[in-house]
Amino acid sequence: MKVEVKMFWRFLRDERGATAIEYGLIVACLSLAIVASIQMVGNSLEDMMINPARALDNTFN
Repeated sequence: MKVEVKMFWRFLRDERGATAIEYGLIVACLSLAIVASIQMVGNSLEDMMINPARALDNTFN
């Protein structure tokens, strides 16, 4: 029983995998930001190709 408790506490103190998880979270957040920005640019380009007069009007006003 004592050995199992020691192993449990050792497991809780172990931080070797924390860095990999942090890097994974950073990559996930960056990828969401990239996807959102690409979608916004795509919508703007689509609008510009469909109605160039309105796009130019929005640019100059």
